[in-house]
Amino acid sequence: MRLYVMRHGIAIDHADPACPDSDADRPLTLDGKERTRLALHGLVSLGSVIDRIVSSPLLRCTQTAELAAELLGVPRLAVETHAGLAPGADATELASALRNLPDDGVVVVGHSPDLDHLIARLLGLPAPVTALKKSGVAVIRLKTGTPIARLIGVYEPKTLRRLGRVE
Repeated sequence: MRLYVMRHGIAIDHADPACPDSDADRPLTLDGKERTRLALHGLVSLGSVIDRIVSSPLLRCTQTAELAAELLGVPRLAVETHAGLAPGADATELASALRNLPDDGVVVVGHSPDLDHLIARLLGLPAPVTALKKSGVAVIRLKTGTPIARLIGVYEPKTLRRLGRVE
């Protein structure tokens, strides 16, 4: 399986007077939506085939997941939320759940630094080696029966946006 680990797009800042009281309800900004769309076009240009999208239940992640579904051609039924992607969740438990998915291509949308800890756990490392930026993606290869995954690449959002413009 190829796992596309994606950090959510740019959300409304806590200091913004329009920011909701609950962190869980912070939406993507208009600029955040546009930059995420452009980054997703870059993911499309890489030839990514996606069967499922799994997202944190927080609004900024579900909005990012919805944009991904639209641009990657993933049916709404194949988009789900997982509490293990919420901020502060246990990366070990989530890594185990992801390894058991039957799909070939899965996008996982979550938060920093949690995604960086998840990537480290999947790679069998004791500490993070990535620092995903908003709308950035790490591509990981998971093989059935193998405890350690392989990091294929880490794509900064700027790189993905540039790749998306080439198409």
